Formats: sequence, structure tokens, C-alpha cells
Amino acid sequence: MVLYTVLVVLTDLAARLLGNTVFRRHFHLLLSAVVTFGPALSLWVSPHSVFAKRGHVLYRTFLRSGWGWTCIFVGAFVFLLSFSIRQSLALSIRHLSRLGLAGGLWFAFCKLLDLLDNATGDCYEPLAAGLEVSNGQPLLVLREGESKSQCLKAGMLWRGYDVSQDVFLLCLCCLLLAEEIAVFGPYLSLGGFPDAPLRILFLFCVLLLGLWIFLLLCLLAYFPEFPTQLLGGALGCLSWRGLYKVWYRLEPSWCCPGRPGLGLLMTKTSTEENLQIRNNCFTATATEMN
Repeated sequence: MVLYTVLVVLTDLAARLLGNTVFRRHFHLLLSAVVTFGPALSLWVSPHSVFAKRGHVLYRTFLRSGWGWTCIFVGAFVFLLSFSIRQSLALSIRHLSRLGLAGGLWFAFCKLLDLLDNATGDCYEPLAAGLEVSNGQPLLVLREGESKSQCLKAGMLWRGYDVSQDVFLLCLCCLLLAEEIAVFGPYLSLGGFPDAPLRILFLFCVLLLGLWIFLLLCLLAYFPEFPTQLLGGALGCLSWRGLYKVWYRLEPSWCCPGRPGLGLLMTKTSTEENLQIRNNCFTATATEMN
């Protein structure tokens, strides 16, 4: 009982924050400020920190499969919430399709960015050690006819028009998480009674949102790359706005799943009216039978 009470208090507080109108309207501005000014943290962080190594366990475990972690937790939360309210498999699948559409958009943009990088980049081979220019950088010789994969496999340098796909993914995942789990606050305020599994899933989603923000700050502070990270963050915000503020605002159809919470949240008044109508129908039927 003590653990359940702690779970209820934590999830209620988190739901109240994420479901707040001010937070929902300005979270993307907060994330934009983080991406814009986050590289300035590189002036204060230590280059000897464990987070300054690309092989850190957090980067290897979560960053490389960030979309998978997001789909697992958000998908489970969305399905359990929608099915527990309406017991409709079709409605639950419709709400889950938002993740599929966002994943398809993310995959398409990654492929386009790879094509752009290959089309605009060049391969350079560093000369032998000791042949350096005045600023300490090694001399580079252009190697023509090399693709990016061939260039990197040969141990050479590839320089092209790059957009940070890591920042793009983290920004999109943060905004998607904030949109999908924000429904939990209105659900509680309208009289919903979630069980422990739903609360635990919601808490995991909140923790995942915090982890993505932390990893985003680490990338900006320890591996600052301007303007590639800024472009990645801008692309993530534009993808979120195009999906959740334009496409998903349309009427639900075969090509539009609708916004989060659509068809799930009902007011207490409407619920009481539905119960009263059912009671009246039951009373009328019993009278006719008598």
C-alpha cells in the first residue's frame, strides 16, 4: 500500500505538470532554447567526464535505439489507456498509428539527409603525421570518386552538408512523448481511475522524457557541432508541428488518426447522462416485460 500510494502521488504530480496548458503550449519553446544555447555549456563541462566519451553506456544503450525505446513505452501506454477506456481494438490501433506515421516520417527524413550528405560531401585523406598546417590540423588530400561508406571504411575523412540526426531524433521523441502522455492529466481530472500498470507505464514514459532531455544536453555540451545540431533540432520541431499541430488536427479518417485523446476523454456530466439513459432504458424494458 505504501508503494502504491507513492506511485499515485508521483504520477498525479507528473500528470498535473504535463497536462498543464502552459507547459503544453511552451514546451517546444523550451526545447528550442535548449538546442540553441545548449552548446554554450561546453565552456563549463569537463572534457574528462564519462559523458565526454561516445562509447558511454547511455549512448550505446539508448541513443542508438532511441526510436525503439520511445515506441515501446509510448505505444504500450497509448494502447493500454485507450483500450481500458473504450475496450475498442480498432480505436486503440487508430491511436497507435500516430507512432507509425511519425516513425515513417523520421525514417524518410534520415534517408533524405543521408542522400544530401553523400551528394554534397567529399572524401579527404590525411597526409602522413608531421605534415601539418599552422593551426595544428593535418594536411588533407581530396580523393574523388569515393562514397561516404567507402571513405569511412578506408579510415579517411568525409566532409559534407551534415544535419545532426541524433538531435533530430531526440527533439522529435521529446515532443512526441510530451504530446502523447499529456492526455493522462485530463483523464484523471475527468474522473478516471487508472490501475497500477497504467500508472507505472506513465511513470516510465516520464522518466524516458527526462532521459532524452538529459542526453540532448550531453550531446550539446560535450559534442557541440554548430550549425548541424541546430538544423537537426529545427527539423525535429518542424516534424512535430507538421504532425501534431496540422495533420493530426484534421477529422479522423483512413489517412488521419486524429489528435491524442480524441474519442477517449469524456466529462463526468456526459458519463452520468449516459448511465441515466441506460437506467431509463432498463426500467422501460422491465415495465414492458411485466
